[in-house]
Amino acid sequence: MVTDPIADFLTRIRNANMAKHKLLEVPSSKMKLEIARILFEKGYIANFKLEEGEKPTLKIALKYHPATKLPAIHSIVRVSKPGLRKYADTENLPRVMNGLGIAILSTSKGLMTDKEARKENVGGEVICYIS
Repeated sequence: MVTDPIADFLTRIRNANMAKHKLLEVPSSKMKLEIARILFEKGYIANFKLEEGEKPTLKIALKYHPATKLPAIHSIVRVSKPGLRKYADTENLPRVMNGLGIAILSTSKGLMTDKEARKENVGGEVICYIS
């Protein structure tokens, strides 16, 4: 039993990146699917696919630089944990690497990046930082 499925998901992505895996399979949930959608839209992963079945799984194709073979995701850090939730209001939204990275937030309007939250003028729980 995993006490923090989102931290487990981010750790699996981090480990697969370090091991230079092309494909990653994780148990699926709505939040993991939304995080994968954001990572795909922002260019951090090559693709993702939801496999339906008895236990739905999320297949993620990791992205690497073609010449240097370095991963697109340099660091991925869980911020808000079950034991200590971190929230940010509209004035104090985080900036990752001075705008070069993204922060994923869970807001009342769904999961979104820090830049989208600034446009929508909403705050929320800071899920993770990605650069």
